[in-house]
Amino acid sequence: MNQPTPPLDGTPRHTEADETNVRALVEAFYRRVDDDPLLGPVFARELTGRWDEHLAKMTTFWSSLVLGSKQYRGNVQEAHRPLGDIEPQHFARWLALFLNTVEARYEPAAAVLFMEPALRIAQSLQLSKFGWDYRIPEEQVALLAALKRMRTGKEATDPPARGGGEPFPARFVGRGAGED
Repeated sequence: MNQPTPPLDGTPRHTEADETNVRALVEAFYRRVDDDPLLGPVFARELTGRWDEHLAKMTTFWSSLVLGSKQYRGNVQEAHRPLGDIEPQHFARWLALFLNTVEARYEPAAAVLFMEPALRIAQSLQLSKFGWDYRIPEEQVALLAALKRMRTGKEATDPPARGGGEPFPARFVGRGAGED
């Protein structure tokens, strides 16, 4: 991961999240996204004229996840489905910028509250976008496991194998591969 970018105002890292520093995190992160040569053009294309709305929505989203405010109403998968030209490098860059920004602004115990969901959401979006046989990058898997250990003090378990390209939901709807 890149070196963390310290908050622009030089303040020390937060020991816990609150509405004010979540908003500041979102604004700082999306400034970096807007300036990024890979992500900036994608976000500019999708959010021209809607940046303020997006920043407010993302503040609500992260506040809901981290603070438990439960104010976010939306579907993350559906919101990202129209983005047809997104490739694995876009996910890697988004994660690097986000994790780096969080690490610069929060002490580890608070940072994990953002990092773990970000990695889980990215993994879900990657599998949805690239198919269930897509291999999540090993570094991403390892970081998620390390964050889980940090949060719980327990070793992460591997997810069940999806052999032979079996569609993921098959066993959850009552039938496995080869069952009618």
